[in-house]
Amino acid sequence: MDRLSNPQKTIEIIRKHGFDFQKKFGQNFLIDPHVLDKIIAAAEITKDDFVLEIGPGIGTLTQYLAEAAREVTAVEIDRKLIPILQETLADYGNVTVLNQDVLKTDLAAIAREKNGGRPVKVVANLPYYITTPIIMGLFESHVPLESITVMVQKEVAQRMQAVPGTKDYGALSLAVQYYAQPYLAANVPPNCFIPRPSVGSAVIRLTQHREPPVQVKDERLMFALIRASFNQRRKTLLNGLKNAPELQLDRDEILRAFERAGLSENVRGETLTLAQFAALADALAPDSGEPGECF
Repeated sequence: MDRLSNPQKTIEIIRKHGFDFQKKFGQNFLIDPHVLDKIIAAAEITKDDFVLEIGPGIGTLTQYLAEAAREVTAVEIDRKLIPILQETLADYGNVTVLNQDVLKTDLAAIAREKNGGRPVKVVANLPYYITTPIIMGLFESHVPLESITVMVQKEVAQRMQAVPGTKDYGALSLAVQYYAQPYLAANVPPNCFIPRPSVGSAVIRLTQHREPPVQVKDERLMFALIRASFNQRRKTLLNGLKNAPELQLDRDEILRAFERAGLSENVRGETLTLAQFAALADALAPDSGEPGECF
């Protein structure tokens, strides 16, 4: 079969199967071979790799992955795409397609079965509306990860790699950078997709840290502080924390913690580094704390 990166082939397959794009699944299919090559290069796929693909669509990126990797498992939620994938991937004996919701799939079990529990590489052209839940779900679910290379909305990629004091810096920046090192591999214009999205896209690789860049007694508390800080960006950090119902902190308690963490009373959350949020969490935390979810 001709590669689906040929737009004519993509259109032919879509028409042949009478496929209708589902807005609820955020379906935009890549049709640019140069972008597909950049994704494979950014993910550093080799013949030794098992790759987990999320949202294969009609199999465009899957074909490239299958040619570069040892084995690929692709998880696709839309059952209407399964017959198309059976056709477009028929020539690739190293691909398994699962018709499942990735948020409800035991990805750690797949890693154990397909890769002996060793860290896997995840590659995806993600629906923009569910980018954050999928990425954070991967980090938080203890799937053994080497890296996640994803196509996301350009502004989301910018937020993932943003630094303190910039307009893009926020809770997502801190959460991603706690778990991984972000690297922006390519910007991708709308004309590289069928149908064209209304916004620009970007390919970003998130290489998981072997150890978190900061040590904190209570992850759950740290991320609660981060959320409270950015839920009210225009307020000082003191007021943001004092007004956060989930924290139930009083002014004096917060000020004592600020002093222990070396923070000014008038500091704003958007200026704090991950290390400073960890120090503040430690200043507020009891001696014991259980790690928790970021989002």
